[in-house]
Amino acid sequence: MNKLLVCTDGSVYAESICDHAAWAAKRLQGDVRVLHMLEPVPVAAYQADFSGIIGVDAQQKLSDELVALERAKSRVAQSRADAILQAAQARLEAAGIAGVQIQTEARHGRLADAVSEFAATHELIVIGKRGEHANFDKGHLGSNLERVIRTSKHPVLVAARAFQPIERAVIAFDGGPSARKAAEYAATSPLFEGLSIRLLCVGTQSNAAKLELEAAELSLKKAGRNVVVDQPPGDPEKVIPEVVAREKAQLLVMGAYGQSRLREFFVGSTTTALVRTCQIPVLLFR
Repeated sequence: MNKLLVCTDGSVYAESICDHAAWAAKRLQGDVRVLHMLEPVPVAAYQADFSGIIGVDAQQKLSDELVALERAKSRVAQSRADAILQAAQARLEAAGIAGVQIQTEARHGRLADAVSEFAATHELIVIGKRGEHANFDKGHLGSNLERVIRTSKHPVLVAARAFQPIERAVIAFDGGPSARKAAEYAATSPLFEGLSIRLLCVGTQSNAAKLELEAAELSLKKAGRNVVVDQPPGDPEKVIPEVVAREKAQLLVMGAYGQSRLREFFVGSTTTALVRTCQIPVLLFR
């Protein structure tokens, strides 16, 4: 059975993350694990050497107070995590995902490390476009998002601010390995059953990319998908959002990386721009 790893930090995206996860869980009939990462406990503060500033007795008193303070912070963080996870479970149960198990977990550490740890048992990651500490005024993405995309071996569903029923999807296709993986997933996964799919290839393409586009179209049609191929000219960063808006698509599907191997250590700039500007969920593939 498919399993979904749902990452939440209690930000304003929390409810939307659960709604997107519920949509995916219904289609995949996959169990859900909701994961919340606790902030790392800083130990440097109360392990610092104050012997050159204050006396021994005062230093011991200060260290004791710092330890007590950090313990209090940990209790508050755990209480907050419990509340976030209970709210997430309630939201998922209210969405009516019958026959699906929901587990919740709070743990210390880095989110990217946890995603790697769950790779063997979870096949889809759901995360918000922006986290608790993101700069909304400047439109920055969440700090964990790129790390998760770079780490995950599985598709990453990046939730938009609000969920809307998904009936139409655009697959941004450039012929690269991650785009081919995205098209193959759309052809084989029940996540895409019944959706209208626009296979979008923007700009001038090489002969090899054209052949990959034909192969992707054939694969989708053989799988019974309702697919239309679109090859407009122009800049992908400008044209793709225009097509998404014109077609009223509710899901953008794309590779996280372009074709250049030199860029494999970083999420592609086009990908970053589209995740930031398109106001719909984005399903990303490495």
